[in-house]
Amino acid sequence: MTAATVPSIHRQSTAGPNLAALAGISTALFLAGLIVGRAMGDATFPSPFDSSAVILRYFHDNRDAVRVSAFFQFGSAIPLALYAATASARLRNLGVRAPGATIALVGGTLAAAALSVSALVGWTLSQPGVLGSPSVVRALHDLAFATGGPGHVVPLGLLFLGLAIPALFTGLLPRWLAVGGLVLGVVAELSTLTLLVDGAAYLLPVARFLGLAWLIVVGVLLPTTRAAVTPG
Repeated sequence: MTAATVPSIHRQSTAGPNLAALAGISTALFLAGLIVGRAMGDATFPSPFDSSAVILRYFHDNRDAVRVSAFFQFGSAIPLALYAATASARLRNLGVRAPGATIALVGGTLAAAALSVSALVGWTLSQPGVLGSPSVVRALHDLAFATGGPGHVVPLGLLFLGLAIPALFTGLLPRWLAVGGLVLGVVAELSTLTLLVDGAAYLLPVARFLGLAWLIVVGVLLPTTRAAVTPG
């Protein structure tokens, strides 16, 4: 080892909330909304592809279930936004200067915002004054699906890609995990097709639920410090 190659170890640390905890809380709240809403309701939550009569009857008969589900869904958006901000900052502190960190922040922020809007629209659908107009109910239900479906999942894919791509090239995450994030990101982007093809809607739960699990694992394995070797 020569004087020109003497290692100088620099550790860059990042403060902030625990990523795994944030992803876990967001996932738990989202699942709680689905489970509690289903337990309180007397029918399956309608698809936007169902008839207007089925949709109107569901919201008329299950106001409490819809309101509680919207509450949990709205709550799940907050830790998701915090996750995006914290993960983006951590990537930068670990030396990532590529656009990935910014893409992750933008994608996570948009995903959280869309989920919040979907939840608030869902809450609106639980109000008795709205249920008197079938056309309004149908329009609001479609909006809730659009924002909570592709409107949420597509930018969520940007969060996956923004984390996975720089992690793959820098070795910040195991290769299998980074590649998995790339695949999930692509699936999430392809879910845009839901706006054109009804059959593409199956991509939404695949990207959403596997992606939430992926975010938890990333939160566990993404380091908070990094050793760098520089010329002496």
